[in-house]
Amino acid sequence: MNETYESILVPIDGSEESEAALDRGIAIALQNGEKTRLHILHVIDTRSFQNISDFQSTMYDQVAETARKTLDEYLEKAKKAGVKSVDYSIEYGAAKTVIADTAPKKFGADLIVIGATGLNAVERLLIGSVTEYVVRAAKIDTLIARVSTPKA
Repeated sequence: MNETYESILVPIDGSEESEAALDRGIAIALQNGEKTRLHILHVIDTRSFQNISDFQSTMYDQVAETARKTLDEYLEKAKKAGVKSVDYSIEYGAAKTVIADTAPKKFGADLIVIGATGLNAVERLLIGSVTEYVVRAAKIDTLIARVSTPKA
């Protein structure tokens, strides 16, 4: 890899593929040196709450708290691997547009490392893959990470 990246965005959803993306993002950050920033992102898709008739604001808090615990673990993983500049955030909205457009601008990312598929199979069937959308719509380099399969 000849490209040097200064700010790497890794969206995660807890899937095996997003964990592979995190591993790849950590590796790229380490290859690019201490000045490279790694930003781990989780998007809470607010569309999933719109159809709940008895909506309570505590639902957002519960979902965010669960995400925060996972993100804390990922943050520690990156730090233990040697990444000097790493942080995370939880954003709200449609995952596709947040990952492809809003977050790269907000965090000054010049690379997105995203898992090949995520947890939400229903959205993949009905709306289309978040990863596919990000690859098509993002204005910055995008790397798709896949889970490695052991060689026989």
